[in-house]
Amino acid sequence: MTRIERTLRIGIDVGGTNTDAVLMDGTAVLAEVKTSTTDDVTSGIVAALRGLASAREFAPGQIQAVMIGTTHFTNAIVEASRLTETAVIRLALPATRALPPMVDWPDRLRLAIGDHGYLCHGGHEFDGRVIAPIDPEEIKKVAADLHAKGVRSVAISSVFSPVSAEFEQLAADVLRAELPEVHISLSHEIGRIGLLERENATIINACLRDLADGIVDAFGTALQTVGIDAPLFLSQNDGTLMDVEYTRRYPVATFASGPTNSMRGAAFLSGLADCAVVDIGGTTTDVGVLARGFPRESATEVDLGGVRSNFRMPDVLSVGIGGGSRVRGTAVGPDSVGYELTRRALVFGGDTLTATDLAVAGGLAEIGDPGLVAHLDRSAVRATLARIARDVAEIVDRMRTSAAPLPVVVVGGGSILLPDELPGFPDVRRPDHFAVANAIGAAIAQVGGEVDRIFAIGVLTREEVLEHAKAEALDKAVAAGARPESAQIVEVDEVPIAYLPGNAVRIRVKAVGELEVARA
Repeated sequence: MTRIERTLRIGIDVGGTNTDAVLMDGTAVLAEVKTSTTDDVTSGIVAALRGLASAREFAPGQIQAVMIGTTHFTNAIVEASRLTETAVIRLALPATRALPPMVDWPDRLRLAIGDHGYLCHGGHEFDGRVIAPIDPEEIKKVAADLHAKGVRSVAISSVFSPVSAEFEQLAADVLRAELPEVHISLSHEIGRIGLLERENATIINACLRDLADGIVDAFGTALQTVGIDAPLFLSQNDGTLMDVEYTRRYPVATFASGPTNSMRGAAFLSGLADCAVVDIGGTTTDVGVLARGFPRESATEVDLGGVRSNFRMPDVLSVGIGGGSRVRGTAVGPDSVGYELTRRALVFGGDTLTATDLAVAGGLAEIGDPGLVAHLDRSAVRATLARIARDVAEIVDRMRTSAAPLPVVVVGGGSILLPDELPGFPDVRRPDHFAVANAIGAAIAQVGGEVDRIFAIGVLTREEVLEHAKAEALDKAVAAGARPESAQIVEVDEVPIAYLPGNAVRIRVKAVGELEVARA
């Protein structure tokens, strides 16, 4: 039997309106499709894969890997649905008693996961000194209570666990011995410095664990349906990839993968490593900034369904303007017809005036039947399109950090709404394959590793601490599946912590490398 060489990759991005897919051979885009997102999403992926096969014939055995970006987990938190009942164990007593777990959560979301919070002894100071010893018997009592309540997922957080994860790991060991089937999420593996925000991110991760199992299995079924047995990877918030087992453990890492994929795809298609990216889909416009080819990350807490958290997220501003946005007078959005665009927009024979209708009437795009929008007042169309351009330009201006010229790369199917220049930004680029930049970003994604914690300069010099952090980040990237020779440091942040004694410094190092499927 002749062995088929695996050389092709498939990138898929599941959005609120469209599911996009691309077939790539190295850096060449062989085929692209855009299908409507379906209610169950998975059947939309099957339709996209079959569309690719129709656009460019390939053998399933040629597919090296499939990369998917999804909104499943984000939607679950926003809607407070499909969440697993979750308990929180915080190791901090006698400290933090005044602020119990989930103290700042919206009631609807806290009640949706059961509102189970436990305070136990433990925790460390910033330099590793113990606040209070951990008490295994205390953890066993919590385990007995969880067993009685039938809770199957637990988030464990400890004060300054990014500095010393010892107590979180000890608590997890005790809990697993008492409840072998329980899902456990540890805060030092998920969030950054900042107890409440890190704890919140860990709770969100824990309550998504059952959903993650179902989604990963469904994606695998979708691939099997079309005969593809290649490895499956999902996109992370920072533009890198994770395998399915990592996704099962850390579903929270997929949040904002959509905008991140678009920005990475924009960098690839435009050849620009430093620029602003405007991604216009069917429902929203997302604006971010690329620095050295990767999305600039948020330096502050991020809001997830009303919950503050502090894990890796891109710095993105969004506005409710998209190709499916409803138009009422001169107002565009924020509500959208979403995946019903091809049924409800005027140019497709529908009865709803959308932003896409304006683009066709204004001569910016050739979609559907232009005769169906010929009756629209041309001056009103021009005025509304100009307003959209001004609104988008204002968001881009808010994202810039200097007065230096900033190229703008426009991607996404809804980018037909914009002219070739934006007010204040003469350098606007719309590269080839712009409509599926998000799927391309998923297909070309790399794998990464990150270190983010507080070090005490003293025993080791500053240079030794930096080298240690860089080596650890590179090791994490290789362990995640990066080819060792391709792994490199792409970002180093060093922030002295003046309010802590003893020459404390927060160091964050990020490394990335090209995916080696066999290693991953």
